[in-house]
Amino acid sequence: MTNRLTITSGAQWEDVVGYSRATKIGNTIEVSGTVSIKDGKTIAVGDPYGQTKRILEIIRDTLEQAGASMSDVIRTRIYVTNIADWEQVGKAHGEVFAGIKPATSMVEVSKLISPEFLVEIEATAIRP
Repeated sequence: MTNRLTITSGAQWEDVVGYSRATKIGNTIEVSGTVSIKDGKTIAVGDPYGQTKRILEIIRDTLEQAGASMSDVIRTRIYVTNIADWEQVGKAHGEVFAGIKPATSMVEVSKLISPEFLVEIEATAIRP
């Protein structure tokens, strides 16, 4: 049987939708799509750079709960509601990952779950 660690954020919709903040099986950690939120409120409304910074903080904290760090990230997937924001989002991403350089994608989507969310990021990490 594989050892599975489930990390939850306590958000009410985790049970409704049936997901967790992250799941670790073996040395692989998958972090769910993450938006800029704190205590149930959107952080950095209207600011794609600020939202990306907050999202990466949440991802970092989640990885630490799983015994990993940002340096273990091998892939990120970035969803933006306006691809014209790519430079601001990319700048915040680069401030964290410039020396790590995970594989990544950035794609425009028509909308996220709330109109206040401009960015959503998923991450995959492998802990050696």
